Amino acid sequence: MKELKLMKGNEAIAEAAIRCGVDGYFGYPITPQSEIMETLMLNKPWETTGMVVLQAESEVASINMLYGGAGCGKKVMTTSSSPGVSLMQEGLSYLAGAELPCVVVNVVRGGPGLGTIQPAQSDYFQAVKGGGHGDYKLIVLAPASVQEMADFVELSFDLAFKYRNPAMILSDGVIGQMMEKVEFDAYKPRWTNEEIVKNYPWVTQGKKGRERNVITSVELDPEKHEALNQKLWAKYKEIEKTEVRYETIQCEDAEYIFVAYGASARICEKAIEVAREKGIKVGMVRPITLYPFPTKVIRDFGNQVKGVLSVEMSSGQLVEDVRLAINGKVPVEHFGRSGGIIHSPSEVVEALENFFIKE
Repeated sequence: MKELKLMKGNEAIAEAAIRCGVDGYFGYPITPQSEIMETLMLNKPWETTGMVVLQAESEVASINMLYGGAGCGKKVMTTSSSPGVSLMQEGLSYLAGAELPCVVVNVVRGGPGLGTIQPAQSDYFQAVKGGGHGDYKLIVLAPASVQEMADFVELSFDLAFKYRNPAMILSDGVIGQMMEKVEFDAYKPRWTNEEIVKNYPWVTQGKKGRERNVITSVELDPEKHEALNQKLWAKYKEIEKTEVRYETIQCEDAEYIFVAYGASARICEKAIEVAREKGIKVGMVRPITLYPFPTKVIRDFGNQVKGVLSVEMSSGQLVEDVRLAINGKVPVEHFGRSGGIIHSPSEVVEALENFFIKE
């Protein structure tokens, strides 16, 4: 039976984690995502589902706790915000190299450096280009509502285990702090050790007498290590082929399109309404997966529209992938605010007019 609740995006992450059978949460408080850990502590899932909830000594400790739990085939996750996720980059690279599934939530705040506690989208490069060392990718989902904050927890785990790869939910302080009604599915039981061993033969644990299984990302033989990288790249190509998710809004007759995700996409929905009242036919492509990116969808709109505006709460990161997708077919411009300032729909429409509809 479905259950309806009114809650913040951060609270929805915590509730969804308990309901989808997460085994362990290891995190560290940082604004604007601290409510995730607080909600888990208040709900005490260790008394009901047996889920472990632990405040680690640091973000570095928490990501390495994920490494251990994921190696045993457990559903493990952590959450943080921008500077904290920066500290996790080495661990994320190790997890990707060892092909271990886990979920990391980044509720983005302004940077660079310690920055501000206000919302931003300036971690796009870090998330989709691989913020750590080596050739690797994270599966990255970008929620634009509190409902999606909840829904993407289970989806992220499904994708992480399907591809043996870390997955990230890249949100922002707006979605994390806003309140909306959320519909939840019934609680799902945690996997038993027997189910894990049966379904995931790569795990370190196993039946008595089974040969010891070591999970690691180190390989000193360069030819073997190149083979691992080639295996990973083949996996990423499969992800790019089969897991692209996006939404198009009023694009059928559009002469211009916005490309935006998360809170910026919500703002652009209102901007579309404002622009169309002024006679400007504009639509939007909203990437739901930032990796894999909906390159082909955006490229195809290059045959239809006169211009594309990338709208984001940053100085310009998403726009680079939009330009690569359009590949010079039509002009691509960037509009964004940074430092925790959120753009308004009227500012977005004004930018569209200034770039493309000049008198």
